[in-house]
Amino acid sequence: MRITAEPSSEPSRSPTPKDEVEWLPLPKHPLFTAAANGGSGTAISRNLLAWDGASRLYFWDSNNNFLHRLSLRLGDPDPPSVLAAFPSKVLQADGVLDFDVQKISINRNGTAILLFGSESLCVMYPYGRTSRKDVNLICRTITVGSQTYSTGSKDIRVLQALWHPYSDTHLGILSSDSVFRLFNLAVDPLQPEQEYYLQPVEPGRSRNASSVCPIDFSFGGDHLWDRFSVFILFSDGAIYVLCPVAPFGSFFKCEPLLEIYNDAHTFGLISANSLAASNSKLAISWLEATFPELQNQETEGDNLSLLRAHAYALFDASLVLQGPLRRVGQDRNEDSVGRSAECEGRAVNFLYNLVSKDSILVTAWTGGQLQIDALADEIQPVWSIGSPPRLRVDSHDQILGLAMICESIASGCLEKLDHNAWLGNPPPLLRLAVVDLALPQRAESGYNISLFIDTLMPERIYSLHDGGIDSIVLHFLPFTSQTTGKDDTMRTPSVHPVLNTCQSGCTSEPSFCGFVSLSDSFGYSWIVAITLSHECVMFEMKTWNLLLPVSIDMEKKPIPPEGESKEREIPTIISKELLSGPKEVLVPQASPSLRSVASDSIEGRSTLHQYFKLFHETYVEYAHKVYLELKHHAPQLKKIINDQHSRLAEAQQKLLKVEEKESILQKRIDRAIQMHNSLEDRLQQLRNLPCAHKKPLSSAERQFKSELDHFKDVELDALHSSVDALNARLRRHLQASKASHQQQKTSGKKTYGGDDQISMLKSSLEKLSLVNNENSKKVKLVESTLRSKERSSRESSLPLL
Repeated sequence: MRITAEPSSEPSRSPTPKDEVEWLPLPKHPLFTAAANGGSGTAISRNLLAWDGASRLYFWDSNNNFLHRLSLRLGDPDPPSVLAAFPSKVLQADGVLDFDVQKISINRNGTAILLFGSESLCVMYPYGRTSRKDVNLICRTITVGSQTYSTGSKDIRVLQALWHPYSDTHLGILSSDSVFRLFNLAVDPLQPEQEYYLQPVEPGRSRNASSVCPIDFSFGGDHLWDRFSVFILFSDGAIYVLCPVAPFGSFFKCEPLLEIYNDAHTFGLISANSLAASNSKLAISWLEATFPELQNQETEGDNLSLLRAHAYALFDASLVLQGPLRRVGQDRNEDSVGRSAECEGRAVNFLYNLVSKDSILVTAWTGGQLQIDALADEIQPVWSIGSPPRLRVDSHDQILGLAMICESIASGCLEKLDHNAWLGNPPPLLRLAVVDLALPQRAESGYNISLFIDTLMPERIYSLHDGGIDSIVLHFLPFTSQTTGKDDTMRTPSVHPVLNTCQSGCTSEPSFCGFVSLSDSFGYSWIVAITLSHECVMFEMKTWNLLLPVSIDMEKKPIPPEGESKEREIPTIISKELLSGPKEVLVPQASPSLRSVASDSIEGRSTLHQYFKLFHETYVEYAHKVYLELKHHAPQLKKIINDQHSRLAEAQQKLLKVEEKESILQKRIDRAIQMHNSLEDRLQQLRNLPCAHKKPLSSAERQFKSELDHFKDVELDALHSSVDALNARLRRHLQASKASHQQQKTSGKKTYGGDDQISMLKSSLEKLSLVNNENSKKVKLVESTLRSKERSSRESSLPLL
């Protein structure tokens, strides 16, 4: 049932319809205040914020174990503003939560919220409340996988839990026992619907423990077979792919399914390679059994928009754990699988991002680097024949659940990008960039970096770490490049620090406990972060013209800033016509009889009048123009003079300040010289020490030291987690065997299975004892040989008498 009332979160008020909702700016909401909540710092990376993609923001209050729901107004009344309703609704679980919530996430339609903890998982239904307590809404809350994860011990830890993008009820969980489980909460939240036991390497072939220790996973996007893929990251940076994985009962668009269905028929079945034909045939059979309507769509041409996935699995084949994904041109025998030379530490976070046709994989390392790769080819499903899965069926032979052991098979060298399709080779990776966030060096285990995608612009990725928030924009992608023509070059990603919290030095504790990216239908984007003291920080993010390349026109002159252009331009005080002087006087040619003409005669007066007219037109009018020009420019000249005086006064003030600081600078220079002299003395004393002449490490010693550091940072954690997972499995197996033994005793029937097992154990013990005796004899023989060799060497070393 959907909640439509607006109850208050204050216990002194009763939720009545007459209560008016007050809209406040989100950072100023009373919920996000340090004094009201008093949040405490923690060393665990958290994200206690979730957004339903429309108008509701959820925040988990870890002090009171409440879930707050805020109604938002994005860009109202101004585009940069985000308003939140006060009071907010308070949602409370109908049971006691006995674990620490580290992350919350909401499903696709906003009807279920995951409460994630490393020891347990719960799902709260905000619109399915059972009762009302005071003013809080008591919502139905269920526990997920309590038989597997909530065993009372911390041996099996939950590493990552994500909602499936094509289902509202399916939840994917990756645990420390190297098992990926898919739960259908609508059918059975206790037992998984699908289980995949991850075996990345063959037994005995693993060179390090981190290669078998998973860290994170992500579901694929809406692109070909990516929608049925699960990407899994391991500690050493290796990325593996499980394909196909389809939740039972989920819905997919019909058009892209027809595309991959026709692609398998066109390029797979007609292939001359038997392996490619076999793989494509298995893919076609899986598609036809999972989506039976595809055959009708192909023959009859029905117009179905969505197809429902039926429960199906190949009875004689299990999925292959494809990988590790290697870079284009990288040999299979190389040790570095996912690690770049610029990356340090171990992999801690993973992100799958789909930008148009490009599948982007981003890996975060504890050293503060982001490794950005793109799939250079399409993903195709691969099965291992002869490895049947275990199925759980009902009375009508309908599949309720399945379990598979997914092993990694050997594939050829991926030196060429254009390798044949449907051969079972995992797609190669195209290295786009390695982004160094330039975080301060820290002597501890490294940084815990979280990755988020901008909800409005998928080319932008946010990285949340102990030092703040950074924005990474991808300008170049293999298939959807933003540049064309002359500028068709690979542009490196641009990194912009959004918020810096390392002014006084970074600590081992994270700076934030929540982060979310908001966007509206008008093209505006915001990011919201919650600090450890429950203070809200919000920024408006610019998106327009962010991906356009910078074009510079060399023909046009650059336009200087407004303040500089007016100061540096030379004002035109007098026009060029006046500066050139008066025009030349064209005197008429004098006649020879002009001197004999009297001045008071008519001819003389006319000649004199003509000369006077020429003089007036030339000089008097020019003088009048000069007068008017100077009179018009007098205020401008005065302004220029005043400006020069003000600049002169500013220069004098700056000189006075420089003179005042000269003595201080001289003292600092003297102090620096003294410090330099003292450091030279200390350096000379250190040079006299006996260890100063110690030779530096050789290349082999440095390589050995790096291997030791890697074993200390990565391998020990992976070994501890593997040992804990094995102990948990052994404890569970012992409990199951005890229960079965008690059932056999209570039944009263004789069973001979135990005697057979005891006899087999006795025979195996006898064989082990024989092997032990043979080994002891060999050891004694080796010891006697060594003693004889030592005795002979001593006798040969004695001096001759």
